[in-house]
Amino acid sequence: MLLPLIIALHAAAAAVLPLLARALGARAFLAASAPLVLAAAWALVRAPAVLAGDPAASRLSWVPALGIDLDFRLDALALAMVLLVSGVGAVIFWYSAGYFRRSERGLGRLAATMTLFAGAMLGVVTSDNLFALYVFWELTSVTSFLLVGHDDRKEGARRAALQALLTTAGLGLPMLIGFVVLGRAGGTYRISELVASPPDGPAVAVALVLVLAGAFAKSAQVPLHSWLPGAMVAPTPVSAYLHAAAMVKGGVYLVARLAPGFADTDPWRALVLAFGLATMLLGGWRALRQDDLKLLLAYGTVSQLGFLMLLGGMGSSTAAVAAAGALLAHGLFKAALFLTVGVIDHQTGTRSIAALTGLRRRMPVLAVAAGAAAASMAGLPPLLGFVAKETALEAFLPGHATELPTWASAAMLTGIVLASVLTFAYSARFWWGAFAVKPGVDEPSFHRPTAAFLAAPVALGALSLVFGAYPKAIDPIAQAYAAPYDDHGAPYHLALWHGLGAPLLLTVAVIAAGAALFHWRPIVLRLRAALPRGPNAEVGYHFAVHAVYAVALSVTRRLQTGSLPAYLGIILATLLALPGVRLVRALATGELAVPAGDDLRLWDSPLEALVAVVIAVTAIAALREHRRFAALILLSATGFAIAGLFVLHGAPDLALTLVLVETLTTVILVFVLRRLPATFSVRPPGWPKRLMVLLSGAAGAFVALTLWLATSARTEPPVGASYTGAAQEAGGRNLVNTILADFRALDTFGEVVVLATAAVAVASLVLLNRRDRVIDEPAAEAPEAVPGVPGAPAGDEEGSAR
Repeated sequence: MLLPLIIALHAAAAAVLPLLARALGARAFLAASAPLVLAAAWALVRAPAVLAGDPAASRLSWVPALGIDLDFRLDALALAMVLLVSGVGAVIFWYSAGYFRRSERGLGRLAATMTLFAGAMLGVVTSDNLFALYVFWELTSVTSFLLVGHDDRKEGARRAALQALLTTAGLGLPMLIGFVVLGRAGGTYRISELVASPPDGPAVAVALVLVLAGAFAKSAQVPLHSWLPGAMVAPTPVSAYLHAAAMVKGGVYLVARLAPGFADTDPWRALVLAFGLATMLLGGWRALRQDDLKLLLAYGTVSQLGFLMLLGGMGSSTAAVAAAGALLAHGLFKAALFLTVGVIDHQTGTRSIAALTGLRRRMPVLAVAAGAAAASMAGLPPLLGFVAKETALEAFLPGHATELPTWASAAMLTGIVLASVLTFAYSARFWWGAFAVKPGVDEPSFHRPTAAFLAAPVALGALSLVFGAYPKAIDPIAQAYAAPYDDHGAPYHLALWHGLGAPLLLTVAVIAAGAALFHWRPIVLRLRAALPRGPNAEVGYHFAVHAVYAVALSVTRRLQTGSLPAYLGIILATLLALPGVRLVRALATGELAVPAGDDLRLWDSPLEALVAVVIAVTAIAALREHRRFAALILLSATGFAIAGLFVLHGAPDLALTLVLVETLTTVILVFVLRRLPATFSVRPPGWPKRLMVLLSGAAGAFVALTLWLATSARTEPPVGASYTGAAQEAGGRNLVNTILADFRALDTFGEVVVLATAAVAVASLVLLNRRDRVIDEPAAEAPEAVPGVPGAPAGDEEGSAR
């Protein structure tokens, strides 16, 4: 039960961080890192048992009536993700304490939101229930929206945050549908049980496509990748956390989590490999031309996410080992590089490659650490990125595994080699652009960063070197994750040296081609400029958003006509078309028996017949009346007559409530009628009026028939009889009051909240109207019109200029 408490601790810490930030400034991030350190420490303590095949599990009852529980499970894959989310996350939090200034706007809010995001991400990677995973999944979308749009004064930040939210959360809805279908097909919503005993069938294939759509959006796969480069408007520590160590790996994690059970189900493998490889190639190609160091890393992240996606979704033992290694390698080197950009931007005030020169002399320690991280990204030995990429090349060698035919393995291997060449080239471009001496460029003047500020990128870069030189430290995680796959009698391990084989030869070829591509980068850029421009994902996103807006506007224009009869007609038609048709069909087929009618009687008292006549006469008269005031009186008489019917049936409290409502409504409408014409507009009795009469009569008949069938179908005694004894035990003397105040207190509270909200809204409108009137009153004369703009006052042009 410790894991749910740790997640709750993230929320508790977020609640107090705004207050701490006021007192401590940016040092509040040190306090904010406490839940992350606790989570990472707990995972490391549990690691030996987890890697020995004993996952840590806990369960909290959430919605028992629906069988939905909060299941948490720490296995090898979750362990790797917790080390990234909480371990690397804690390092980024420490870095943030030196990055942000005390004067940073909304510092407490930023720290609280980052902590909430960390807790939500921890829930994503440890949830063993599809619904719980979805809840945490959407929490990461909402909190990342707030983080990307932290500086809400910038239109670009608001736009990028909205794009990220629409893309990730929008495609999260189809994913939820896929979860429901998958759980229904498998008979359980526990992820571990679904993977251990996967269902099959056409519904499962559709569900997997929907789930992959949500995962592709979260991990920025082509063509849903454009939100990630746009999100670089966020503060650099946020980018390092969300787009290197945590959020963007959510989709990769989900694919890697489900792959052991569903990789062999069509069309899983084809979709994952195709989209992953396309993302890897496009991201690498786009990274080559970027001048902004952060954008270069953003497109590099897109490329690496495609690499991780195809490894995690391949569904073979060696690919799974490579996926675990690449997952950890990417988190380390990409976080280190983002933090390096943060140091450079913080000290020099620029991230432009064209404006930076000679930084390796002024910041040699940072240059070495960034060089190690960039070398790991490029796949150079003895870094962890090299170890993972060697394993990935081995996984797709033709004939290595039987999961793919030979031609498919050869095609995937060729694509990975080409993408790796691009990765080497943009990795070299990053280090050269940040630290190399460029002739003709003035060296920026800045203060050297403190050792504490450099500690985070140096530590992460050093870890890439340590784990690359000694991969046995993380190989048990990779082996435990790959255990469910068939290794075909040839297990593969993360190692720095596998001999002179095909993967090493391919690595040498990648390094040579990547170095050549970087060396002749001007020629490559000219060639790229000469190529025809392909489809733009950013344009596609905006086109889709505007298309949805246009369709919604068109539908609204046709349906929201402002006609109350039309609205009521649609409601009544829907009522008759759905439950009405179903009721008639059930009666016609004998599925629902018609009551015998022995207990059917016209009235319990002759007064009920008199009241019913009054109700019918006043309602018909109100329908035929052309004068507004007379129609209002007739409608009020109908309401008061219904109140009398309640009195005859022994419900005086309900009758009193109705009398008060009718009286208040009548008074309000009398004031409204003062500003309306005395009579209704008279229209000839055409087909709309006849249709409304038919709909109203059919709806009334449906309601009457439904009530008759419902009361006659009772199989249990009325629940109201049990309220009497319960009311006496509660000490109540009025049964209705006791029901409202005790038995259904939550409903009553909700009604009170609605009334209070309506009162506040009405009061706000009244006060706003009064304020507008006070402002407008002093104007002695209307302002002059702006030339060329009909109806616009002269002050508008000046005001807009200001």
